[in-house]
Amino acid sequence: MADISRPSASPGASPLFLREDEIRRGVELLYFGYTRLTNAIDQELGKQGLGRAHHRALYFIARQPDLTVGELLRLLAITKQSLGRVLKELHDRDLVVTKTGSLDRRQKLLRLTDKGAALESELFAQLREKLSAAYVTAGQESVTGFWHVLEGLVPESDRQMVFDLRKEKS
Repeated sequence: MADISRPSASPGASPLFLREDEIRRGVELLYFGYTRLTNAIDQELGKQGLGRAHHRALYFIARQPDLTVGELLRLLAITKQSLGRVLKELHDRDLVVTKTGSLDRRQKLLRLTDKGAALESELFAQLREKLSAAYVTAGQESVTGFWHVLEGLVPESDRQMVFDLRKEKS
């Protein structure tokens, strides 16, 4: 667990937080933070012969069992061809199964296998550990502020899709 008495290495944002230096600092922190967050899971994915695109697919399928291929395509914002390669590999490794939609037989519904769920859970545990430690160090108000900043980066047209991830799917 993180030491919550440790001061942040970053000074607070200046009142001139929209100046180039402040924006660059935020971009740098996003780059370095994301890289460090994903390094541990990259190693595990590499052992499996998988990459970040595979992880993202596993993550969103775990969040919404019976997610359609079309919905996953929109969430990942990648080409149909790229998603096809990712899903083929996940199917071939027995991590994901596809079933036909009951209302619309053209739909392909995605679900993790037990093996896929175990891998996704293991990867998420590593992310949770790192994010939890950072959250504890930052404190609740900072976490809320961080979420607001990240939400501001999501285009208005995609926000509902992101917010819907928090809802239970029937």
